[in-house]
This record gives sequence, C-alpha cells and structure tokens, in this order.
Amino acid sequence: MKPIPSKMPFYLLIIGLLALIILLPTMIVMPFGNETKQMNQPVQSDRVTTDAPIVLNSDVDVSVYKTAAKTIETLPLEDYVKGVVAAEMPADFEMEALKAQALTARTYIIKMLLNPTDMNLPEGADITDAIIHQVYKNDADLQNIWGKDYDWKIKKITQAVKETEGKIITYDGKPIEALFFSTSNGQTQNSEDYWSSAFPYLRSVDSPWDKDSPKYFFQQAFSVGEVESKLDVKLSGDGQIGKIVKRTSGNYIDVIDINGKKLSGKDIRVSLNLKSSDFTILKKKDQVIVQTRGYGHGVGMSQYGANGMAQEGKDYTKIVQHYYNGVEITDTKAYTTKLTAQK
Repeated sequence: MKPIPSKMPFYLLIIGLLALIILLPTMIVMPFGNETKQMNQPVQSDRVTTDAPIVLNSDVDVSVYKTAAKTIETLPLEDYVKGVVAAEMPADFEMEALKAQALTARTYIIKMLLNPTDMNLPEGADITDAIIHQVYKNDADLQNIWGKDYDWKIKKITQAVKETEGKIITYDGKPIEALFFSTSNGQTQNSEDYWSSAFPYLRSVDSPWDKDSPKYFFQQAFSVGEVESKLDVKLSGDGQIGKIVKRTSGNYIDVIDINGKKLSGKDIRVSLNLKSSDFTILKKKDQVIVQTRGYGHGVGMSQYGANGMAQEGKDYTKIVQHYYNGVEITDTKAYTTKLTAQK
C-alpha cells in the first residue's frame, strides 16, 4: 500500500484558499436572498397614512338652519356632508360604510338644492339640521359631543367624505331619494309599504347583517290606559293582542286587527313611538309590552347592514347598489354647475 503523504502539496492549498475567497460571499448571501427580496416588497394591504390636513373641495354652499340656536349657518357642501355623516353614523363603523353614508348625505342635499320644496324653511335656509331632513352637527357641536375622541373621529369621517367627494347616487340620470335608517328586521321595505310613493330603486332586499345590531330587538312597556287612549281601542284579557291581517314586502306589519279595529303598522308605530313597525303586542294585567325588531322605517339603506357588508369586505359601491336597486354612482359636476348658474 502506498503511504498517505503527511502534508498537502503547497499548490493545492493555494488553490483551495482562492476558491474559498471567491465563493464565501455567495455562500453567505444565498440563504437570505429570497427573504431580502420579500422584505423590500411593499405589503399590499398597508394603507398610507399622513398627518397632512384633508382638504374638501366644494363648488356650492349650503345654508343650514340650526333649529336649537335659531340661526343659519352657511358652509361648503362637502363640509356639510361631513357634518351629516358625523351626526348620522357612528365614527367607529367601517370606512366603506361611512363612505356609503357620505354618498346618501350628498345625494340628499343635491336633490334638495335642485328641487326646493319645503316652504316652512326660514328665509335664506336650504335645509334644517333636524331629523326631518338630515341631522347635521358642526365642528363645535362634535367637539362637545366627542371630547377627547374628536381628533380621530373627525379625521376618519373627513377621509370617508374625501374618498367619495363629488359623487352622488342617481337613477335614470336623476338624484335619488336617498333614504336610510338604522336597523332592519332582516329585510328592507318597498317605499310604498311605508309611504305613498313607489320608487323603482327603493325595493325590499335581504339585510341579514342587521340581526347582529344592538338595535335589532327592543322592548317597551305601556299602561293599558295609555295604549287604549293612543290607539282608540279597548283591550281585554291577557296574552297577545291583535291579529295580523297583512304584512309588507319586508315582513313588517301592514295591517293589524285589534278587537275589530284595523290599524296600519305605521300608525301604531307613530302613535306609540315604537322603534319599528315589525312588532308583537302582549298584555299582562295592567301593562302592555311591545317588542320590536329593527329600528327605523325600513326603507332604503340600513346603516348596520351597510356596516355588516363592509366587515365582509364589500366596498361602498357594492353597499349602495345592494340597498338601492339599479342605481349608478355619478359625478356631481353637471348638477353643481346648474346650481351655480341658478345663483
């Protein structure tokens, strides 16, 4: 057997060292190459935030009658929309729901400005700040209501308004009656189920998200005398009161018979100031218990439904098109140009 040399030849040692010097950087970098590439790629879900103020641009102004102060406040249209969204929808709702609310608020005021019909408004006012139109709060109101939460809430709502700026909801080229309410009973109603007018875009649709709303179920107690007086009926015996004669398209009460007197669900809701016209009436001795499902008239966009859709990943266009049948989202320029020309 040939003996193994005790020492490596010098030239082989030199070649090995040179190879190590050349390959070492590659060996160090290779295991981390893919990770470095991934780290340098932006994450698509990240949202760019900025502390810069959000500027809203408006072509026309709105004059709001402040009912409590009995004064008129004139401000740019988009700032008015911001004040409506802040007053009408919780700021902790999803951004896409807030954007849908901004569209309804802007559509409502554009329609009113184009077709002024309320002759009871004070001279110089376009709209009130009350629930008869749209609830509106200015910055001073909101600072007082929100306190330390004002900054983040107003920033979020302003962003929602900005991202829908200059857009309204139209049907057949005209701004719609952009009705909305808090919570349905699981379905919305056709407009003629609650009011006299039938609109093709205000059709009953499913709204299953509402059952998770904290306002879905409510119970109110009345004295027997109060109910008899307000409904002009006579109640006798304990148990469920009234026989439902007819329900609406959205499964709200249309007509109910109470001891031979037929009443509409809407009339009972108004007379007893109920949360909804989907209700059950129970008499227990000297008390009447009314249980309601839903909160509001049930026509148009459900706010809690909109938030539920947004939580499932639907954007504001999908939300609007779900609650308003066959509508389009349209630029306001043609309408604001007409309003500017009128002035």
